[in-house]
Amino acid sequence: MDIRRAIGISDGHPSGAQNAKEVIETPPLLESQNPKMIALLETVKRAAVADTTILLTGESGTGKDVLARQIHRWSRRCEGPFVVINCTTLPEQLLENDLFGHVRGAFTGAVNDKRGRLEASHDGTVFFDEIAEIPVSLQTKFLRFIQERSFERIGSSHTISVNARLLAASKRNLEAEVAAGRFREDLYYRLNVITVALPPLRERPDDILCLAKWILREASLAGHCPELTISPEAAEVLLCYRWPGNLRELHNVLERAVTLTRTQTIGIDDLPDPVRNSASGVLAASAHGTRLKDFEREHILRTMAESSTLEQAAATLGINVTTLWRKRRYYGIQ
Repeated sequence: MDIRRAIGISDGHPSGAQNAKEVIETPPLLESQNPKMIALLETVKRAAVADTTILLTGESGTGKDVLARQIHRWSRRCEGPFVVINCTTLPEQLLENDLFGHVRGAFTGAVNDKRGRLEASHDGTVFFDEIAEIPVSLQTKFLRFIQERSFERIGSSHTISVNARLLAASKRNLEAEVAAGRFREDLYYRLNVITVALPPLRERPDDILCLAKWILREASLAGHCPELTISPEAAEVLLCYRWPGNLRELHNVLERAVTLTRTQTIGIDDLPDPVRNSASGVLAASAHGTRLKDFEREHILRTMAESSTLEQAAATLGINVTTLWRKRRYYGIQ
């Protein structure tokens, strides 16, 4: 990868207002250069046009909420509402009220009828973020909604039907939750129609610098300041960090750098200690004039020597076997 071009150092063409607008409106997930991510997005685009339930899985911060919103935009329901229900933010009783609503007199303080979020999603899409967190006591009522797209408000016997497309996301392994008795098996199979597993950022190294540039442009637009760039040394550090917090962590790291930097270029000193310290090997190599591709070649050789199979080596490197084969051919590794 050409680091200078990827981070915008050699790009002498300023972005116009229209391009800036497109950058803000285009989710970074759609800017992927990673073959695995590109194939995943093609699958999602095909599934989006139907009303099929889609379950998004992946680590925290991988962009499940961003992709869910984009599925809605790609769908035939794009003109309808997109209702988000975060299953982690409310206690059980409040979550039930938030989902189904209530009628006047249903409980103390219910002085008026209240429409729930499910009802508000009619003719649109309802997205359940962190679906594994729904209490077991509510899962039966929720299962009925999935099966029949109908429910009753709290305190009412009147059935309300809703025409809504269902999306769900979970960072937990739902099969493990079923085995542990924390999630209904029949509910899991209702959700598991099309499952899309978003890869962590460490498995998308070819996207890191492009995403970083996108984030910096967004931050510059929001702050009405000139667009910042990233030094080659800082770019090497970003590439070598494992990003346990994924896209969310990358965004936070760069937002911090934009706030603290005193120049128009993000340098190593503008990055937080955990990111800098994790790339100490890269910094030492840079101090001796070693190029990034030399470091990468040595890293691949060392990983292959410590692995029993190519599959194991690829997994350790955070890439697939096909990508490892291409890198071996590029670097002349037998």
